[in-house]
Amino acid sequence: MREIVIFRQNLFRPSETFIAQQAEALTRYRPLYMGRRRFGATPPGREAFVLGDGRGLPRHAAAVWQMFSRSPRPYLKLLGPRAPALIHAHFGTDGVLALPVAARLGVPLVTSFHGFDATLAWPAFLMSPAWFHYPLFRGSLARHGALFLCASAFLRARVLAMGFPAERTLLHYIGVDCAAIRQRAEAEEDETPIILHVARLVEVKGTAYLIRAFAQLAGRRPEPRLVIIGEGPLRARLEALARACGVGERVSFLGARPHAEVTAWMRRSAMLVLPSVRTPGGRVEGLGLVLLEAAATGLPVVGTRSGGIPESMLEGETGLLVPERDVEALAGAMAALLDDRERRFSMGFRGRAFVLGRFDRARQTERLESLYDDVTDGSFPRRP
Repeated sequence: MREIVIFRQNLFRPSETFIAQQAEALTRYRPLYMGRRRFGATPPGREAFVLGDGRGLPRHAAAVWQMFSRSPRPYLKLLGPRAPALIHAHFGTDGVLALPVAARLGVPLVTSFHGFDATLAWPAFLMSPAWFHYPLFRGSLARHGALFLCASAFLRARVLAMGFPAERTLLHYIGVDCAAIRQRAEAEEDETPIILHVARLVEVKGTAYLIRAFAQLAGRRPEPRLVIIGEGPLRARLEALARACGVGERVSFLGARPHAEVTAWMRRSAMLVLPSVRTPGGRVEGLGLVLLEAAATGLPVVGTRSGGIPESMLEGETGLLVPERDVEALAGAMAALLDDRERRFSMGFRGRAFVLGRFDRARQTERLESLYDDVTDGSFPRRP
């Protein structure tokens, strides 16, 4: 089994579990994880090469120096004699940092685009110590990278607009592990009038608009509750907003929770809502993977016409779409689903079938490994 490097500066973030989930689904390639810092545990039985691991100034200095210099030497030293078949970097910002490492190793570089790396305004990258290389070396990445994978058709259009080559820039959905997700049945009696929101608490997720919409809904109905799973810098502000809207007692902020607990909440909720918005700086939802996980559970979903979210559902059949920042429309969509149990379960049944047909992780992993085969044996289109 050939080894590959999964490259992410900030490894194992709770909000980026999809990276390790994709890598751990591989059957013909063995992932080695590499990055600058870690935010969680390495998957069992795997190896992680992290510049910031250990104690003392030398480790910290090496991580900072590499971030500013883009030198491959610290990573090559950690890797030692290992000879991976390719590097798969997640986010374009990390692709430009992994490019010198791949060049020194003489292996192809695959880069996945997930969202902000294709939508954020370039001045924001220049202002970040971790990202300022990106606009400076993005052209080099486009010329020398072997393959670029985009998490939605929306993102692929944005990446092509940035000058990446069409023949090496492909749509590839990460996928959902449908085999591990049991679909809820209408006969189950544990469904409750819970509106579920699973997201990092940042502006792009639109949580403030959801709280305002829920306040409108709650003013007319005594039974619904809003459960928010996720952590982030806006938590305190959002908790204050719930209190100001008079629904503080009916909104539960649970923080980040294990994936198994999240799916348990999905099974007993009435719907999942992700009202993402485009931020002034240009952040946009790349796809909304949590919408797919909810649909695979048999849960109807509500989202906004923002970024790649429309690709995650069949409007009117598996979920409902509303305009960005439209509090009244969002409240109306949630009310419509709460009022119609039969519709909720019908949408959930169709949602499961939709995800199985287009986003099943086993199928997507098979395709990903075929792409790995192509770039490692040279059959995939290369730069002129």
